[in-house]
Amino acid sequence: MLHVDNASRDPEPDPLSLLAEAVRCAEERHWEVVPGTWLLDGDGAAVCCSCGDPGCALPGAHPVGEDWGLLATVGASVVRGWWTERPDASILLPTGRAFDVLDVPEVAGCLALARMERMGLQLGPVLAAPAAGGSRGRRLHFLVLPGAAAKLPDLLRQIGCPPGTLDLVARGEGDWVAAPPSRFGGHATALWARPPTLLNRWLPDAVDLVGPLAYACLRDPSAPRTVQREAAAVR
Repeated sequence: MLHVDNASRDPEPDPLSLLAEAVRCAEERHWEVVPGTWLLDGDGAAVCCSCGDPGCALPGAHPVGEDWGLLATVGASVVRGWWTERPDASILLPTGRAFDVLDVPEVAGCLALARMERMGLQLGPVLAAPAAGGSRGRRLHFLVLPGAAAKLPDLLRQIGCPPGTLDLVARGEGDWVAAPPSRFGGHATALWARPPTLLNRWLPDAVDLVGPLAYACLRDPSAPRTVQREAAAVR
């Protein structure tokens, strides 16, 4: 099973690596990129988000303004300029463009990864991100072909899981994910559970992953009992 280090043990990212990774996302992977907020440190500890909201739900890893989606680009020179000016900005990747994301809890995601590898399914990159809003644990983001957000409700119904039954959501148009090594509130850092490579540059269709992900969500020992009781619905 995949092991992702506990958030408290995550190393703080080198600002130069943020610049390098942002350029790599745009130039090599052709993913649109836009800078997000960043953490303001005090006495060696992260204290607040650069947005200034003390109750920020995702400190250091959300868009700066409403026009973030329009600003996102694959232009390496523009990206390099952004992170040269603000080297500690988080790296935001808009979803619904080059890819959508299937988002599940870490435990369920690890169970699904093991199952999918045994099945020999084609997999794309998988991102491990800290949970938002003070929730515990990480989330695993499975990168899939665009259009997953629109397909997911019907795909879940087809396997006997009405939308809202599982902790399985899709991120599509108008949403985003924060790419590694963006740093979230505290000292948690986004990581690659399965890093992008030449071998996984061709993304899978959501239809191939929803079944194993739903199966794993139903069998996640940390899931609510009402969810676990529906495990028999998935074949």
